Amino acid sequence: MAADPVIQVVDLRKGFNRHEVLRGLSFEVPKGVRLVIMGGSGSGKTVCLRLVAGLIRPDAGQIGLFGRNIEHLSEEALLPIRRRMGYVFQGAALFDSLTVYENVSYGLHEHTSLEEPAIEKRVSHLLSLVGLDEDVLPKLPSELSGGMRKRVGIARALAIEPEVMLFDEPTAGLDPTNSKMVADLIAALGTGVCDTAVIVTHDIELANTVADRLAILIDGRFAATGTPEEVRASRDPAVQAFLAGEAR
Repeated sequence: MAADPVIQVVDLRKGFNRHEVLRGLSFEVPKGVRLVIMGGSGSGKTVCLRLVAGLIRPDAGQIGLFGRNIEHLSEEALLPIRRRMGYVFQGAALFDSLTVYENVSYGLHEHTSLEEPAIEKRVSHLLSLVGLDEDVLPKLPSELSGGMRKRVGIARALAIEPEVMLFDEPTAGLDPTNSKMVADLIAALGTGVCDTAVIVTHDIELANTVADRLAILIDGRFAATGTPEEVRASRDPAVQAFLAGEAR
């Protein structure tokens, strides 16, 4: 018997200023699956991710996480559920006034009872996972390149060993070398503790590298969902036009 999906979304709707951005999305993410949601700018990809994280509330529909519906939960009730998720924001969203060490260790200080030596060891391990040396520990975010900030953001999200990772445009603004490094890192996460993820992106190369399942978001609805091969074989003209445009 199949296990319940980690994420289960039913008829999700959300609008802003009388404009309906999401018009009835339904999808499931089983444990161990990386779902990539693609769409153009303004298609609602980030809105979808923020809804799943409980950062904003839907106008209608259901959002199930770990077997519990969250759309009507209070902030206090959401906290233990959020601690089971890691969120990597598009701009990394590091604390500007904190060093790399303080950023990555923040969740460990807040949510665990680990002693400082254990935290130091874990932070060093996390930085090595994302390809960074310990010499970045005392640096402020402003002293890092865009690619390094993104990787520090991933290390921070991984610190409390989340069961699910949510990535918002993880390669946006990065050069091809850094984009490939981040894509390979997300792919490698699938073999570790955190093996379930939702990634929103417009980057076709990232999708090709990491996606187990792919969904194309057009006009507030999924125009195609399935394996990457199934989506690429879609006969929907809008899907083919989108894929052709993104591949250029």
